[in-house]
Order: sequence, then structure tokens, then C-alpha cells
Amino acid sequence: MRNNNRQWILKKRPVGKISNDDLELIETNIPEPGEGQALIQNIYLSIDPTNRIWMSDIDQYMPPVDIGHVMRGGCTAKVIKSNTPELLEGQYISSFTCGWQDFAIVTPSETSPLPEERKLPLTAYMSAAGFTGYTAYFGLLNITNPKPGETVVVSTAAGAVGSVVGQIAKIKGCRVIGITGSDKKCEWIKSLGFDETINYKTQNVLKELSKKCPEGIDIYFDNTGGEILDAVLTLINQNARISVCGLISMYNEDKPVPGPYMYRNILMKRARVEGFIVSDFMSEWENAAAQLAIWIDEGKIQYKVDVQQGLENALSTVNMLFTGENEGKLILQVSDE
Repeated sequence: MRNNNRQWILKKRPVGKISNDDLELIETNIPEPGEGQALIQNIYLSIDPTNRIWMSDIDQYMPPVDIGHVMRGGCTAKVIKSNTPELLEGQYISSFTCGWQDFAIVTPSETSPLPEERKLPLTAYMSAAGFTGYTAYFGLLNITNPKPGETVVVSTAAGAVGSVVGQIAKIKGCRVIGITGSDKKCEWIKSLGFDETINYKTQNVLKELSKKCPEGIDIYFDNTGGEILDAVLTLINQNARISVCGLISMYNEDKPVPGPYMYRNILMKRARVEGFIVSDFMSEWENAAAQLAIWIDEGKIQYKVDVQQGLENALSTVNMLFTGENEGKLILQVSDE
């Protein structure tokens, strides 16, 4: 075990792309847990677009990270020392609050224990069997209620969430079109069962959607916002449902972004647009975890993880999300399992 604790501290609010001087890697003493607390050692950090939101002082679903504080981030970790009977030494947990550091102090309410007898690797609980899978599960099933035969469009479809969304939609009997950023990624989601794919970097999204959705679009799972959202709105059917999970096309913008030009179709088609955060469904996570594990075990859901190495590489890793370099769920390994 390390004899010190490295921490990424937020120094200033990023403007546009996250730069090397926005955060600083410092070394401190390993903290001691108080009564009712436990010390955890992070193994894997979840690297997500929402990390960029948390760095900004804007109205959001959680308070922004304060200047001078440890960068927030989800993790899979091991309990090293415990002063609470609810967390046992040697136990593996996941948490939203651990942050970009080697060690952290947590309370039982801030953690979710991983199954004692695990059939899946730890990385699965950072992806399809964890928060990523929950996001796809609730964002599609609870928000849009897909029905057999409906047409579902997914943006960032080769991403950690989008790829699982498309597979759940296929399980529910839908026709699924995935939008992603390379021919290689298009090939991969095709192998997952997506009916059609669009490479937004080389193809005209509206033109391709018009050809591949001849009967219109019933459901859109939105991970991007921006021009892709506008293209989808142009083709939505009456009573369409749009689940807004992310807006990655906007996170690095340093000036206001125009709203969707086809906003009027929300009225004309009586569409429903609903944003959500996975923590909205926390009381139902256990049920989702059980069903996702079954689908993964049955081979109905496949997933891909992109594991980068070293806490010191957190900044270059998070910026991979905005260039599309990552393939699957982006994870940073900071210690051995």
C-alpha cells in the first residue's frame, strides 16, 4: 500500500477544454477514519463527461466542486480500515464520493457494496453492471417505455451508456439506429445488434436518418444535444419520447449555444422531453443490477471497457471523452485489484 495520498485538486474553472493548469496533483498524508467511517483505497476511477460539468460554476444537479477541493469522481474501491460494522475491511464497494485520489474517507450511506460472490470482473461494475448500466436502464425503460416495433435512435451509441441503451432496446423488440464517430465504432455496435449505424463525422446525420428511419423516430436517447438533436427533432413521430442523458457537444463551449431550431416539433408532434440523473432512481438500483447481471450472463448485453493507467494521467484521460479516442467505458486504474 502507498505511504501517501495523491489528490487532484481543482485550481480554477476550465474555460473550454480542460487544461493542465486547471487542476494540480498534490501529495498528502493518508487520512484516518473517524467513528462511523471507513478508509478506502481506490482501484478504478470512473471517467465521465459529467466530470467536466462538476468543474464549472453553473446551475447543475450537484454542487460544483469547490476551488481547492479534490476533484469529484466515482470509483470502485477496497475497504482498508473501518470504524463501522456496515463496512468490512477487505470489502469491495462503489461510490460517487471518493474523488480523484488514492485514498478516501467514506460513510456507509456514500457507498454501494459489490456482490460478495462476483461472476463479473471489477471493471464490469464500472460499466454495464454498475452506474453506466443503471443510466442506460432507467433512461430508456423508465423515461421512454419502449414498445416492440418502435424506432429508437441513440447518439454516442458506441459509448458506455449508449451501447447498453441500444442492446436493451433490442431486447425490448425495437428497431435501433446508432450514431457514433468512426467506422470502427459503427462496426462494433452493428455486432451488438444495432440495425443501422451513422458515422456523424463523415455522413450527413439528417440525410442518413431520413433514409434509415422511413417511418420516423419514436424514441431518442440523447447523449449529445446540438446538431444531432436538431436532426432527430426534424423526424420525430407523434407522441415521441426523448430521454436527455447528456449534452457532451456543449460541455467545452465557452459561449452560449443556440437552442434547437426544430424545437417547434416538440409541440407539433406532442413529444415528451425529459432529462434525468441516474441517482433519481437510487431506490431501484438493486432491481436494475439484478436484471442487468442476468442479461450480461445470458450474452444479451455485451460491453467494452477502455482502461487507462495511473492517477497521474487523469487529465489526459478525461479529455479523451471529448475527442472520441476512448472505446467503451473509460476507466482509470489507480491501484492493483
